[in-house]
Amino acid sequence: REWTMETSIVFLLCISVFPGFSQGRVVREDETGFAECNVFFPGQVPPEGFTEPFHVKICQQYNKQPRFATLYSTKDKIPLYSAFKFTKPAQSEEEHWLVEPQIDDPENDLHEMVREADIGGTVASLGANQALTSDYMGSDYERGLLNPSLLNEEDFQVATYTLTNAVPLSPVMSKSWHRDIGKVVGQALVPHCPKMDHLYLFAGAIPSSVRVKGKVSVPESLWLAACCDAPEGWSLGLVKKISDENSLADLTVRELEKQLLPGVHLFKGNCGEDKQNQEKREAVLQAISQIRSGEQVGTSDNQETKDSGWVRRVAGIIATPFIKLLELLIYIFVELVKFVFYFLWLVVKRVVGTVLDGVYSLWNGVVSYLKAISMVLISIPYDVGRVIINIFLGFLQIVRDVVSLTYRILSIPVGFVLHLAAFPYHSICAIPSVLKDLATGIGGTFSLVLDATAAVLHGFYYLAAHIVRRFVPKGSSDD
Repeated sequence: REWTMETSIVFLLCISVFPGFSQGRVVREDETGFAECNVFFPGQVPPEGFTEPFHVKICQQYNKQPRFATLYSTKDKIPLYSAFKFTKPAQSEEEHWLVEPQIDDPENDLHEMVREADIGGTVASLGANQALTSDYMGSDYERGLLNPSLLNEEDFQVATYTLTNAVPLSPVMSKSWHRDIGKVVGQALVPHCPKMDHLYLFAGAIPSSVRVKGKVSVPESLWLAACCDAPEGWSLGLVKKISDENSLADLTVRELEKQLLPGVHLFKGNCGEDKQNQEKREAVLQAISQIRSGEQVGTSDNQETKDSGWVRRVAGIIATPFIKLLELLIYIFVELVKFVFYFLWLVVKRVVGTVLDGVYSLWNGVVSYLKAISMVLISIPYDVGRVIINIFLGFLQIVRDVVSLTYRILSIPVGFVLHLAAFPYHSICAIPSVLKDLATGIGGTFSLVLDATAAVLHGFYYLAAHIVRRFVPKGSSDD
């Protein structure tokens, strides 16, 4: 039992951290029935007669597995029925409420149930077609599950906590509904169906005109339809009036269908009505009658039973101290074993850690040594090549210097001889030019002497003429 409780809590923690694990997709119109959730109906055929445009089919899933099916009314914002199978009674019960984004926003990319607090503003018109937690806050109603969580455990239980599986119920009525349905299913229906997997259960609500905050319809009654689809099967219906928490009326499936919408047929072929085992059905009704009257199903009032019960109680009182002592010894032994294993674990962990550290250090040293050797071996050819190239370059430099020196030594006499050989040629070739220049100079000099002599004579003549004109009288001159 403790393991089951821990497992349930772990699953609930997983759903809160990874909401993608919980899926409740809206079934498309082109799909047959409730798609993969058809397994929750006899012959995989859903009820007929629920054809209103505001009726939405939802396949409730968790961990990628179908858990139950729901027909949801977007007009009344409550489920009309949830179809499920009994798994086994839950050992723990934790709430984690989810909403279905596709009901309000069919174009949204969220194709699965998510936590209402995690949606934020990602869904357009959130709450337009479905109830939200805020619709229940501040009212006298709480979220009552049609498919009770106490009839499911682990994955199936987590999937029941969706607002598409909840209707507004008073706290007293919600507790009464869960208590009565739990007893009826566990003590009356399951024991009288040869195969539990062939027991199909529909839990539904009939909407009323009363609404919570003018939005969510408060059901006028709750109902349960059961079909044991087996060779010795049976079917029946139960109705619980909201106005009377202690009411629980049994009736046939046909009678129940008449209280629902016109033309409704819950089970294919009326769950084999023609072949049903009436004795089994009477036994189921008797068990339900005992539950309704508050009796424990299957008990006897004779003295032998009372005596045996008294003996068991006395034996329990006597054995209790020994049992507690045994539990204490077992607890001490378990804790001691745990301590020993923990100590050994620490020792092994420390030794293994030390060994691993040594191996790691040794490995690093070997890798570093091999790396250094590899670098040296790789650098040897490089260094040898570099020395050879330097030697070759030095030899070429020596040859270059020798050639340059030889050229400079040889270039001195060669230039001298060339200049000496060219002297006669240049001298002879220069004689005509020199003679020409000499003749030009002599002629110029002679011409200059003649010009100078003429200029002197002309000067003397001018001077004599001026003196004569200055001192000789004009008359005498006329004579």
